[in-house]
Amino acid sequence: MTGVTTQHHSVNGLAFRSFSTRRSGAPAYVLVHGIGMSHRYYTRLHVALAEDAEVHAVDLPGFGGVPKPGWVPGIRETADALGHVLDELGVRDAVLVGQSMGSQWVVELAQQRPDLARGIVALGPVVDSARRRALTQALLLARDSALEPPRLNGIVVSDYLRCGPVWYARQAVHMLRYPIEDRVATLAPPLLVLRGSNDPIAAQEWAVRLAARAPDAEVAVITGHRHLAHFTAPRETAERIRAVSSRARPRSAPAADPERGTPHRDVR
Repeated sequence: MTGVTTQHHSVNGLAFRSFSTRRSGAPAYVLVHGIGMSHRYYTRLHVALAEDAEVHAVDLPGFGGVPKPGWVPGIRETADALGHVLDELGVRDAVLVGQSMGSQWVVELAQQRPDLARGIVALGPVVDSARRRALTQALLLARDSALEPPRLNGIVVSDYLRCGPVWYARQAVHMLRYPIEDRVATLAPPLLVLRGSNDPIAAQEWAVRLAARAPDAEVAVITGHRHLAHFTAPRETAERIRAVSSRARPRSAPAADPERGTPHRDVR
């Protein structure tokens, strides 16, 4: 990509890396990857959105070659630190886009920092509350990967290798336990649950059930695509995301004081 600024960030001992395309006065989007992944599988979507918007793709601690901390942060802690990263980038009133486990991080971030979130997009969100077992999720992932394009699988495998099985497993514990269906129930911004029609991980029944828990939510489907529809159908995905920005009202909640941090909500 051209015109992208790369920055490294450190918040409370957690390292992040951001890839930003600036466009003053334009809508803003933040792209948060799923477990094991990095900004690389967002490149096509980033380019599509950046045609008329400001876009920030963020690599989270331990992923994409970003250093792993000496402890294992939970979703709440990572979301809190991510909020400070967005403060450094000057982001406000953005559509927060999370794919797979990334949907958990952006939902939690929107709960902690409503000033940052104009809207939320959950791409292939996890984990289906009816299918929380680790083995079940592993089998669904294998089923999806078998039919994704080879080029995409090359990115997935190389990112998984950079992440490593130990860090992946430690984060997967948090992923399986996070009650996203409860956390969306009090979301202030509108939520779009977006999935590929052939996604075995985020099934339609789960997408509908998740959206039904949120105060303002809808479900959209990209026909003929799978769990990583944002890569295989970047322009259609971008159109759906732009629609969220267009229908959402700008938020006016005050920003949290970066020096004092953001109060955490209990996750049960």
